[in-house]
Amino acid sequence: MQIKVDKNVVELVPENTQETTELEKLWNVMVDCVKFNKKLVPIGEYVPQKSNLARFAIEDK
Repeated sequence: MQIKVDKNVVELVPENTQETTELEKLWNVMVDCVKFNKKLVPIGEYVPQKSNLARFAIEDK
C-alpha cells in the first residue's frame, strides 16, 4: 500500500487485490465515523523498529 501525506490530505493507493478489499472496508468505517459523529483515535504507539503495526479505535465524541 502506498501512503502519501500532503498537509491535511492523506492518499492511500492499494497495490494488490487484498489491499483494495481492505481499503474498501476502511473507507466504509471512516464514512460511518463521520456519519455518526465518531472519531478514529490511535492506540498505543507506532514504532516500526519495535512492531510494524498501527492500531486505532473508534470512539464516540
